[in-house]
Amino acid sequence: MPKKVRDAGEQEENEQEGGDEVSEEAAPKTPPPNRGISKLDFVMRIVAAISIMGSAIAIGTANHTLSFFNQFIRFKTQYQDLPTFTFFVVSNVIATAYLILSLALSVFHMLKSGAKVTRTVLIILDMIILSLLTAGASAAAAITHLAHKGNVQANWSAICQQYNSFCERVSGSLVGSFIGILALMLLIVLSAVALSR
Repeated sequence: MPKKVRDAGEQEENEQEGGDEVSEEAAPKTPPPNRGISKLDFVMRIVAAISIMGSAIAIGTANHTLSFFNQFIRFKTQYQDLPTFTFFVVSNVIATAYLILSLALSVFHMLKSGAKVTRTVLIILDMIILSLLTAGASAAAAITHLAHKGNVQANWSAICQQYNSFCERVSGSLVGSFIGILALMLLIVLSAVALSR
């Protein structure tokens, strides 16, 4: 009699364990928390790449010809005339190429959201590109401000009154570049949040 009672108790325990296993299998699997961050990271990289590439194209194709004395004397200005603008274009091109290549790692993080080494590498590379892009944009912004306002103490006159279209293109390209800088800052924060989880 006690043997039968013990067998019945064991069957009940087995049924409870089996029920727990079924309920666990039946419960829907929630996606890892970092997968959403990885998707946002991918979208922001595309936005930053488009913004920075547009900035490089805008200043790279900007030129203005100024005519004097019935068009016998012409002055043409391009971004190559100033080393600061050349550095700005080069830094934008490097940042665009990097962001396009980094999309592969972003896709990898969507598939494998627990990867930590690649996220750390991505944060380091993002910070390097952010520094390069900030240096180029800041230098170009200083020269653009000088071209718009001039400097009375140094006896430098503003040239944007003569080269208006060129200055407008440069100012527009600066906006795109600073949008890319902001996106890179947010990408670094997102990667840090994903690593901390």
